[in-house]
Amino acid sequence: MIHKVAKFIEQKGLLAPGRKVLVALSGGADSVALLMVLKKLGYSCHAIHCNFHLRGEESMRDENFVRALCHRHNIPLLVTDFDTAGYAAEKGISIEMAARELRYDAFEKLRSETAAAAIAVAHHRDDSAETLLLNLLRGTGIKGLHGIQPKNGYIIRPLLCVGRKEITEYLEWRGEEYVTDSTNLETDFTRNKIRLEILPLMQQINPSAAESIAQTAERVSEAEKVYAKAISESIARVKQDNIIYVGKLKEEPSPQAVIYEILQPLAFNAAQIKDITEAINGDSGRTFSNGQWDVIKDRNTLIITPSDRSALQPTEISTDSEITTTQGILTCTLQPFDGNIIKEKNFATIDAAKAKQPLTLRHWQQGDRFTPFGMRGSKLLSDYMTDRKMSIIEKEQQLVVTDATGRIVWVVGERLAAQCATGNDTKEVIILQWNK
Repeated sequence: MIHKVAKFIEQKGLLAPGRKVLVALSGGADSVALLMVLKKLGYSCHAIHCNFHLRGEESMRDENFVRALCHRHNIPLLVTDFDTAGYAAEKGISIEMAARELRYDAFEKLRSETAAAAIAVAHHRDDSAETLLLNLLRGTGIKGLHGIQPKNGYIIRPLLCVGRKEITEYLEWRGEEYVTDSTNLETDFTRNKIRLEILPLMQQINPSAAESIAQTAERVSEAEKVYAKAISESIARVKQDNIIYVGKLKEEPSPQAVIYEILQPLAFNAAQIKDITEAINGDSGRTFSNGQWDVIKDRNTLIITPSDRSALQPTEISTDSEITTTQGILTCTLQPFDGNIIKEKNFATIDAAKAKQPLTLRHWQQGDRFTPFGMRGSKLLSDYMTDRKMSIIEKEQQLVVTDATGRIVWVVGERLAAQCATGNDTKEVIILQWNK
């Protein structure tokens, strides 16, 4: 046991010899074995015990056991207490998630205060196998099939090379006692069902099932490095900002895998991603939403955009003022006309005498018309945007500036209305500038 753990620590580069390490000590068999092994290997061990106060007298039993164990072995102990139920209610999260957040936040705080090299937690090979099976049942990408990783930042897991049976046999050989969390013996939770029912059934077929799963997870972990590199290169080829280019996407070996890796971090589920993948060959206009993000099929692109895209309320524009919107900032100044016109799309130079004030900034509406500068006759703004080959999102977010009569004087960032352009008799101009 000790030799296997020492070799694993060296192979995975988890911890240099003799360094200070904080050991998460619940009092259960796994954490007690971890502490004993690391102490035997010569590391400077400090134990951390978290009392979540979720199991009444059993929680205090565990804390008292841990205190006695550390006193007996002359190991410094740090104990933290949490109102886990209160924290979960405040954050609106599950008790399990609350306990995890509190635990790891406390670990990092104490690691920093004690200048420890790492925080050792007692996940072992069977835990890793359970995690892989759990992810498989829930539906997962390749990342969910590599099991628990030996190292994540300052968190290290030196016992991933051994199983639960080896741990209990090691403690029995040492004559070391431990406590058992009663919830570990219940089958109410999915992970415990895997631990107490599914894995034992698999071990009836193959006694080394957990070890075989762990070996597969190790191979998947190595393959994932190749996959991650290839996926990163694919995403760079097909996606720019919030737009996925369908033509380029179809040239990739697996469009579905590329879409999955782009959208899964945005909380789209596997069924939604499958529908989106099938839609790349369909008509424009379809929208897929998970409540936070929308994916819109628009011609030869997929556009990713926040679901909350509420329209801007009409806002009056005062001279020498600035209006801040979610899309950008509009500034307005009134000044004498010196004959100079800034010929950039984000600027509009308006003859102040030809636009009845006050001006208003708003989103465009169906039926809006204007006469683009340089053209004769009015044009539906919707037709203008179609001619400009604007995407659905660009159309949806297009802003206009109107005068007091409701007439469009500027399609923001696009085109000035002909009726408001400067001429030989222009004395004052309104300068509008749009900054995204």
